[in-house]
Amino acid sequence: MSTPLKIDFVSDVSCPWCAIGLKSLDQALANIGDEAAVSLHFQPFELNPKMGPEGQDIGEHLAEKYGSTAAQQEQAREMIRARGAEVGFDFAMGKRSRIYNTFDAHRLLHWAELEGKQKELKEALFGAYFTRGEDPSSHEVLLRVAGEVGLDTGAAAEVLQTNRFADEVREREQFFQRHGINSVPAVIINERHLISGGQPAAVFEKALREIMAQTA
Repeated sequence: MSTPLKIDFVSDVSCPWCAIGLKSLDQALANIGDEAAVSLHFQPFELNPKMGPEGQDIGEHLAEKYGSTAAQQEQAREMIRARGAEVGFDFAMGKRSRIYNTFDAHRLLHWAELEGKQKELKEALFGAYFTRGEDPSSHEVLLRVAGEVGLDTGAAAEVLQTNRFADEVREREQFFQRHGINSVPAVIINERHLISGGQPAAVFEKALREIMAQTA
C-alpha cells in the first residue's frame, strides 16, 4: 500500500535553487515510485515583493541585496549552472540580465492548480525565465506560457487582467512566513517535516523514505 505524501513546495519562479530543487525532488520521487501516493502543491514566495514593474539589473540587485562583488556573482552563477546541468536544467546565464516582480505569476499558478496544470506551468515558467531569459512579470509571456502547457488563454487573461486570487496568494505567503519560512525552496512534507534548499536527489530521497517509514 502506498504511503501518502503531501508535499508543499514553497518557491519563487525567479529562484534558481528552486528550479534545481524541483528537478532533484522529481528524481527522488521517481526513485520512490509507487511506494508513495504523492500530492504536490506549489506555494507562493516572493524573493522581491517590492520590485517595480520595470525590474532591476541582476548584478545591481545582488550587490544591493547581498553586498556581493562581480567576482562572487560570477562564481555563484557558475555553481548554479553546473548544478542545473547535473539535474537536467539549462541555465542560460547570458540571456537573463534582470530580476522581476513575480506576483502575477503566483496568481496564475494559484489558478493553474485549480485547473490541474500547476506543475506544468511552474516548470514552464522556470524555463521561460532561466533558459530563455524572458520576463515572468509580462502578461504576454505569462499568457503564451499558459497556452503552451494547455491552459485556456482566455481564462488566464481574465485572471491577469483582474485582481483574482491576489488575496489568496497573499494569505498563503503570509501563512508560510508566519511558520518560519524565510528562504526558498522550502519543501514541507505532510505539513510537519521541512527540507530546506535545492538539495541533491539523494538527500530528498533519504528524507522522504525516513518520513514514509515513520508514517507507515
